[in-house]
Amino acid sequence: MMITIPLVFCFDDNWLLAAGVCLTSLLENAKKDTFYDVFILHATDATFQKSGTLEKLTSIYDNFKLSYRSVGSQFKEGFEIRGITNSTYFRLLIPEVVPEYDKIMYHDVDVIFQDDLSEIFLKTDMSNSYVAGVVSPGGLVKHTREKREKLGLNWKEYILAGNIIMNAKMMRNDGIVDLFKKEVATSQYEYQDMDILNIVCKGKIKTLSPVFCGTIEVFKLAAKKENQPLYALSELGKIHNKGVIHYNGPKPWDGWCPNFDIWWEYYRRSVFFDPTYYFDFYTSKYDELDRLGEAKLMKLLLRRIAKRLNVLKIKK
Repeated sequence: MMITIPLVFCFDDNWLLAAGVCLTSLLENAKKDTFYDVFILHATDATFQKSGTLEKLTSIYDNFKLSYRSVGSQFKEGFEIRGITNSTYFRLLIPEVVPEYDKIMYHDVDVIFQDDLSEIFLKTDMSNSYVAGVVSPGGLVKHTREKREKLGLNWKEYILAGNIIMNAKMMRNDGIVDLFKKEVATSQYEYQDMDILNIVCKGKIKTLSPVFCGTIEVFKLAAKKENQPLYALSELGKIHNKGVIHYNGPKPWDGWCPNFDIWWEYYRRSVFFDPTYYFDFYTSKYDELDRLGEAKLMKLLLRRIAKRLNVLKIKK
């Protein structure tokens, strides 16, 4: 029996390649009986939906359908910070813009999927929750924890907004989208839609395994096997091979970052692969090392040796 999963992405023209690689990883790891009904929300002035770029995926995969939904000029004046554009708010409109589904997944496009999503989608009971997501590791840092507490939020329940499941029916019935719109129009939150999502949905949030949103910080906790109050080590251990990789900081197409090699592997396997682009990226990285000069290179080498000696000391 085929399982249909509605899945939404929101981005602008600058993120088209990232979206293509993201979708490649999604479709590559889908089970034979999983079908993804993919919706892409965009602003009126976006042009990527007319380019036919993402449609190239249909020449390889038949387990998905691609639809575009315009949100017009909504949130055009939305508060922007840290270089994150107002398209980040589009996810807050999903229950309204995709009314044909009652339960919907949302994912950012700076993401790589390593597994099929049907199990977590089907097993996540949303009957008493507006939204489900992974608790943010930011609360483990004192100043971030204090910021969330000032917003009246429990930092152990504050979820990341990059990979979530929505109870769209319940949100429509309770007028949640209107509350989202009001917050965007009147507030300037540091973490934009993520703060808004947690504030408006407070008390109706379900927390998921970190496997569903492996940010750089979550992968660090998994690698170091650090005990902390947010995630079970047994769950953290699963993210290396099964976790949704979220490049929430540095982007692998811009430079070195954790798990950058995984993104580039999917890029190489994708229909969007351009040998010149690939070659130029790696050549530029070597050039960066050359420009550092001998003194800085020696400093980096000594730092690496010191870290290695420290690791060996700990092991003893």
